[in-house]
Amino acid sequence: MNRRAFGLAAAGLALSAGRAAAQEAVTIGVSLASDTNPFYIAMRRGMDERARELGWRLRFVTANEDVVAQNNGVLDLIAQRVNGILISPIDAVATRAAYEAAARANIPIISVARHADSPHQTLYVAMDEVQIGRDVANWVIRAMGGPGQVAMIAGPQGAATFRNLAAGFSEVITRAPGVQVVARRDVALTRDEGLRVAQDLLVAHPNLRAIYGGNDDIALGAAQAVAQSGRAGQVIVTGLNGIPPALAAVRRGDVSLTVELNPATWGRLGIDTMARWLRGERGFDRVNVGHVLVDRSNVPPAR
Repeated sequence: MNRRAFGLAAAGLALSAGRAAAQEAVTIGVSLASDTNPFYIAMRRGMDERARELGWRLRFVTANEDVVAQNNGVLDLIAQRVNGILISPIDAVATRAAYEAAARANIPIISVARHADSPHQTLYVAMDEVQIGRDVANWVIRAMGGPGQVAMIAGPQGAATFRNLAAGFSEVITRAPGVQVVARRDVALTRDEGLRVAQDLLVAHPNLRAIYGGNDDIALGAAQAVAQSGRAGQVIVTGLNGIPPALAAVRRGDVSLTVELNPATWGRLGIDTMARWLRGERGFDRVNVGHVLVDRSNVPPAR
Protein backbone atom coordinates (compact mmCIF):
# COMPACT_ATOMS: atom_id res chain seq x y z
CA MET A 1 0.00 0.00 0.00
CA ASN A 2 1.43 3.39 -0.97
CA ARG A 3 1.58 6.31 1.46
CA ARG A 4 -1.41 8.09 -0.03
CA ALA A 5 -3.55 4.94 0.12
CA PHE A 6 -2.40 4.29 3.68
CA GLY A 7 -3.25 7.86 4.65
CA LEU A 8 -6.72 7.58 3.16
CA ALA A 9 -7.27 4.27 4.93
CA ALA A 10 -6.10 5.71 8.26
CA ALA A 11 -8.33 8.73 7.79
CA GLY A 12 -11.23 6.42 7.07
CA LEU A 13 -10.54 4.39 10.20
CA ALA A 14 -10.29 7.57 12.29
CA LEU A 15 -13.59 8.84 10.84
CA SER A 16 -15.27 5.51 11.58
CA ALA A 17 -13.90 5.53 15.13
CA GLY A 18 -15.14 9.09 15.59
CA ARG A 19 -18.58 8.11 14.38
CA ALA A 20 -18.63 5.10 16.70
CA ALA A 21 -17.57 7.26 19.64
CA ALA A 22 -20.30 9.77 18.82
CA GLN A 23 -22.85 6.96 18.63
CA GLU A 24 -21.67 5.62 21.99
CA ALA A 25 -21.61 9.00 23.74
CA VAL A 26 -23.73 9.03 26.87
CA THR A 27 -26.76 11.33 26.83
CA ILE A 28 -28.60 11.93 30.09
CA GLY A 29 -32.00 13.60 30.36
CA VAL A 30 -32.59 15.92 33.28
CA SER A 31 -35.89 17.15 34.71
CA LEU A 32 -35.42 19.47 37.68
CA ALA A 33 -38.34 20.75 39.72
CA SER A 34 -37.60 24.39 38.84
CA ASP A 35 -35.59 26.41 36.34
CA THR A 36 -35.63 29.59 38.43
CA ASN A 37 -35.05 28.48 42.03
CA PRO A 38 -31.41 29.34 42.96
CA PHE A 39 -30.98 25.87 44.47
CA TYR A 40 -31.77 24.16 41.18
CA ILE A 41 -29.76 26.67 39.17
CA ALA A 42 -26.71 25.70 41.23
CA MET A 43 -27.55 22.00 40.93
CA ARG A 44 -27.75 22.30 37.15
CA ARG A 45 -24.36 24.03 37.11
CA GLY A 46 -22.85 21.11 39.03
CA MET A 47 -24.40 18.61 36.63
CA ASP A 48 -23.16 20.53 33.60
CA GLU A 49 -19.61 20.73 34.96
CA ARG A 50 -19.38 17.03 35.80
CA ALA A 51 -20.98 15.94 32.51
CA ARG A 52 -18.42 17.96 30.55
CA GLU A 53 -15.62 16.26 32.47
CA LEU A 54 -17.03 12.87 31.54
CA GLY A 55 -17.71 13.84 27.93
CA TRP A 56 -21.45 13.33 28.42
CA ARG A 57 -24.32 15.27 26.90
CA LEU A 58 -27.21 16.54 29.01
CA ARG A 59 -30.70 17.32 27.78
CA PHE A 60 -32.79 19.43 30.14
CA VAL A 61 -36.57 19.67 30.06
CA THR A 62 -38.53 22.40 31.81
CA ALA A 63 -41.02 21.72 34.61
CA ASN A 64 -41.10 24.79 36.90
CA GLU A 65 -43.19 23.11 39.62
CA ASP A 66 -45.79 21.89 37.09
CA VAL A 67 -46.32 18.14 37.46
CA VAL A 68 -48.01 17.72 34.07
CA ALA A 69 -45.12 19.51 32.36
CA GLN A 70 -42.63 17.33 34.24
CA ASN A 71 -44.33 14.07 33.23
CA ASN A 72 -44.53 15.20 29.61
CA GLY A 73 -40.91 16.28 29.64
CA VAL A 74 -39.80 12.86 30.86
CA LEU A 75 -41.85 11.21 28.13
CA ASP A 76 -40.03 13.40 25.59
CA LEU A 77 -36.67 12.28 26.99
CA ILE A 78 -37.73 8.64 26.78
CA ALA A 79 -38.75 9.15 23.14
CA GLN A 80 -35.25 10.51 22.48
CA ARG A 81 -33.78 7.27 23.92
CA VAL A 82 -31.50 8.94 26.44
CA ASN A 83 -29.20 6.60 28.37
CA GLY A 84 -30.57 7.65 31.74
CA ILE A 85 -32.78 10.24 33.45
CA LEU A 86 -32.08 12.40 36.50
CA ILE A 87 -35.24 13.87 38.00
CA SER A 88 -36.20 15.97 40.99
CA PRO A 89 -39.88 15.02 41.20
CA ILE A 90 -42.29 17.83 41.99
CA ASP A 91 -44.81 15.46 43.56
CA ALA A 92 -43.93 12.03 44.94
CA VAL A 93 -47.16 10.42 43.74
CA ALA A 94 -48.21 12.46 40.70
CA THR A 95 -44.93 11.70 38.89
CA ARG A 96 -45.38 7.92 39.08
CA ALA A 97 -46.35 7.82 35.40
CA ALA A 98 -42.95 9.22 34.42
CA TYR A 99 -41.09 6.58 36.43
CA GLU A 100 -43.24 3.78 35.07
CA ALA A 101 -42.66 4.94 31.49
CA ALA A 102 -38.88 5.02 32.03
CA ALA A 103 -38.97 1.50 33.48
CA ARG A 104 -40.95 0.22 30.47
CA ALA A 105 -38.30 1.72 28.20
CA ASN A 106 -35.54 0.13 30.32
CA ILE A 107 -34.04 3.54 31.08
CA PRO A 108 -32.69 4.10 34.61
CA ILE A 109 -34.42 7.00 36.37
CA ILE A 110 -32.60 8.39 39.39
CA SER A 111 -34.22 10.87 41.77
CA VAL A 112 -32.16 13.82 42.99
CA ALA A 113 -33.01 16.02 46.01
CA ARG A 114 -36.64 14.89 46.05
CA HIS A 115 -37.80 11.31 45.73
CA ALA A 116 -40.80 9.50 44.30
CA ASP A 117 -43.31 7.09 45.75
CA SER A 118 -42.70 4.64 42.93
CA PRO A 119 -41.32 1.09 42.73
CA HIS A 120 -39.66 2.12 39.46
CA GLN A 121 -37.31 4.65 41.06
CA THR A 122 -33.87 3.29 40.24
CA LEU A 123 -31.97 5.19 42.93
CA TYR A 124 -32.29 8.21 45.17
CA VAL A 125 -29.51 10.79 45.56
CA ALA A 126 -30.70 12.17 48.84
CA MET A 127 -30.20 14.17 51.93
CA ASP A 128 -30.94 12.50 55.25
CA GLU A 129 -34.25 14.31 55.43
CA VAL A 130 -35.58 13.15 58.78
CA GLN A 131 -32.21 13.67 60.49
CA ILE A 132 -31.89 17.18 59.06
CA GLY A 133 -35.32 18.00 60.47
CA ARG A 134 -34.20 16.67 63.85
CA ASP A 135 -30.98 18.68 63.72
CA VAL A 136 -32.87 21.90 62.94
CA ALA A 137 -35.28 21.24 65.81
CA ASN A 138 -32.45 20.67 68.28
CA TRP A 139 -30.83 23.92 67.14
CA VAL A 140 -34.12 25.82 67.58
CA ILE A 141 -34.61 24.39 71.07
CA ARG A 142 -31.13 25.54 72.10
CA ALA A 143 -31.65 28.96 70.51
CA MET A 144 -34.99 29.45 72.26
CA GLY A 145 -33.46 28.51 75.60
CA GLY A 146 -36.83 27.71 77.14
CA PRO A 147 -40.55 27.38 76.46
CA GLY A 148 -42.29 29.09 73.60
CA GLN A 149 -44.52 28.82 70.53
CA VAL A 150 -43.26 27.50 67.19
CA ALA A 151 -44.92 27.61 63.76
CA MET A 152 -44.05 25.48 60.73
CA ILE A 153 -44.20 26.56 57.08
CA ALA A 154 -43.26 23.19 55.73
CA GLY A 155 -43.30 23.29 51.93
CA PRO A 156 -45.48 21.41 49.43
CA GLN A 157 -47.58 18.64 50.94
CA GLY A 158 -47.17 16.39 47.89
CA ALA A 159 -43.38 16.30 48.09
CA ALA A 160 -42.20 13.45 50.32
CA THR A 161 -38.91 15.24 50.99
CA PHE A 162 -40.64 18.11 52.77
CA ARG A 163 -42.94 15.75 54.66
CA ASN A 164 -39.89 13.89 55.94
CA LEU A 165 -38.05 17.06 56.91
CA ALA A 166 -41.11 18.28 58.80
CA ALA A 167 -41.58 14.88 60.44
CA GLY A 168 -38.03 14.95 61.79
CA PHE A 169 -38.50 18.49 63.06
CA SER A 170 -41.85 17.67 64.69
CA GLU A 171 -40.48 14.51 66.29
CA VAL A 172 -37.91 16.47 68.28
CA ILE A 173 -39.58 19.85 68.81
CA THR A 174 -42.75 18.36 70.32
CA ARG A 175 -40.70 16.59 73.01
CA ALA A 176 -39.09 19.78 74.27
CA PRO A 177 -40.53 20.89 77.62
CA GLY A 178 -42.79 23.90 77.26
CA VAL A 179 -42.38 24.15 73.48
CA GLN A 180 -45.66 24.16 71.54
CA VAL A 181 -46.20 23.88 67.79
CA VAL A 182 -49.14 26.22 67.30
CA ALA A 183 -49.53 26.01 63.51
CA ARG A 184 -48.36 24.16 60.43
CA ARG A 185 -48.89 25.26 56.84
CA ASP A 186 -47.94 23.34 53.68
CA VAL A 187 -47.20 25.79 50.86
CA ALA A 188 -45.29 26.26 47.63
CA LEU A 189 -41.57 26.89 47.96
CA THR A 190 -41.64 30.61 47.22
CA ARG A 191 -40.69 33.77 49.05
CA ASP A 192 -44.16 35.21 48.44
CA GLU A 193 -45.80 32.26 50.18
CA GLY A 194 -43.35 32.48 53.09
CA LEU A 195 -44.17 36.17 53.47
CA ARG A 196 -47.94 35.73 53.18
CA VAL A 197 -48.22 32.80 55.59
CA ALA A 198 -45.79 34.26 58.12
CA GLN A 199 -47.73 37.52 58.17
CA ASP A 200 -50.89 35.60 59.08
CA LEU A 201 -49.10 33.51 61.70
CA LEU A 202 -47.53 36.52 63.39
CA VAL A 203 -50.95 38.15 63.74
CA ALA A 204 -52.63 34.95 64.95
CA HIS A 205 -49.83 34.13 67.40
CA PRO A 206 -48.33 37.32 68.84
CA ASN A 207 -46.09 35.31 71.21
CA LEU A 208 -44.48 33.27 68.44
CA ARG A 209 -40.82 32.50 69.16
CA ALA A 210 -39.74 30.58 66.06
CA ILE A 211 -40.75 29.86 62.47
CA TYR A 212 -39.51 26.71 60.74
CA GLY A 213 -39.23 27.16 56.96
CA GLY A 214 -39.16 24.23 54.52
CA ASN A 215 -36.58 25.96 52.35
CA ASP A 216 -34.62 29.21 52.12
CA ASP A 217 -37.14 31.02 49.93
CA ILE A 218 -39.87 30.40 52.50
CA ALA A 219 -37.48 31.51 55.26
CA LEU A 220 -36.57 34.72 53.41
CA GLY A 221 -40.26 35.57 53.03
CA ALA A 222 -40.90 34.77 56.69
CA ALA A 223 -37.94 36.94 57.75
CA GLN A 224 -39.45 39.81 55.75
CA ALA A 225 -42.74 39.36 57.57
CA VAL A 226 -40.96 39.33 60.94
CA ALA A 227 -39.16 42.58 60.07
CA GLN A 228 -42.38 44.22 58.91
CA SER A 229 -44.04 43.27 62.20
CA GLY A 230 -41.31 45.06 64.16
CA ARG A 231 -40.13 41.83 65.77
CA ALA A 232 -36.74 41.41 64.08
CA GLY A 233 -34.35 39.68 66.44
CA GLN A 234 -37.23 38.33 68.53
CA VAL A 235 -38.45 35.52 66.25
CA ILE A 236 -36.13 32.71 65.13
CA VAL A 237 -36.46 31.87 61.41
CA THR A 238 -34.90 28.76 59.86
CA GLY A 239 -34.48 27.69 56.25
CA LEU A 240 -32.84 25.00 54.17
CA ASN A 241 -30.45 24.77 51.20
CA GLY A 242 -27.78 27.40 51.95
CA ILE A 243 -28.44 29.49 48.83
CA PRO A 244 -26.44 32.76 48.62
CA PRO A 245 -29.37 35.08 49.54
CA ALA A 246 -30.06 32.99 52.63
CA LEU A 247 -26.39 33.00 53.67
CA ALA A 248 -26.40 36.78 53.30
CA ALA A 249 -29.54 36.94 55.46
CA VAL A 250 -27.84 34.80 58.11
CA ARG A 251 -24.90 37.22 58.14
CA ARG A 252 -27.33 40.12 58.68
CA GLY A 253 -29.24 38.23 61.34
CA ASP A 254 -32.52 38.26 59.38
CA VAL A 255 -32.54 34.46 59.00
CA SER A 256 -31.30 32.59 62.06
CA LEU A 257 -30.29 29.28 60.47
CA THR A 258 -30.00 27.57 57.11
CA VAL A 259 -28.80 24.09 56.23
CA GLU A 260 -26.09 24.09 53.60
CA LEU A 261 -26.48 21.22 51.15
CA ASN A 262 -24.21 22.54 48.38
CA PRO A 263 -26.54 21.96 45.42
CA ALA A 264 -23.69 22.16 42.89
CA THR A 265 -21.96 19.26 44.65
CA TRP A 266 -25.31 17.48 44.77
CA GLY A 267 -25.64 17.86 41.01
CA ARG A 268 -22.18 16.40 40.47
CA LEU A 269 -23.08 13.53 42.79
CA GLY A 270 -26.18 12.86 40.69
CA ILE A 271 -24.06 12.50 37.55
CA ASP A 272 -21.51 10.30 39.34
CA THR A 273 -24.28 8.09 40.71
CA MET A 274 -25.70 7.65 37.21
CA ALA A 275 -22.19 6.77 36.01
CA ARG A 276 -21.91 4.06 38.66
CA TRP A 277 -25.24 2.58 37.61
CA LEU A 278 -24.40 2.64 33.90
CA ARG A 279 -21.09 0.89 34.69
CA GLY A 280 -23.12 -1.95 36.15
CA GLU A 281 -22.73 -1.24 39.86
CA ARG A 282 -25.67 -2.53 41.86
CA GLY A 283 -26.52 -3.31 45.47
CA PHE A 284 -27.31 0.24 46.54
CA ASP A 285 -30.53 2.24 46.30
CA ARG A 286 -29.58 5.50 48.00
CA VAL A 287 -26.64 7.91 48.13
CA ASN A 288 -26.62 10.69 50.73
CA VAL A 289 -25.15 14.16 50.33
CA GLY A 290 -23.73 15.77 53.46
CA HIS A 291 -25.28 18.74 55.30
CA VAL A 292 -24.04 21.53 57.59
CA LEU A 293 -26.11 23.73 59.90
CA VAL A 294 -25.11 27.35 59.22
CA ASP A 295 -25.79 30.17 61.69
CA ARG A 296 -23.92 33.40 62.49
CA SER A 297 -21.19 31.44 64.25
CA ASN A 298 -20.01 29.66 61.10
CA VAL A 299 -21.54 31.45 58.09
CA PRO A 300 -18.86 31.97 55.44
CA PRO A 301 -17.84 35.59 54.73
CA ALA A 302 -19.32 37.36 51.72
CA ARG A 303 -17.30 37.04 48.54
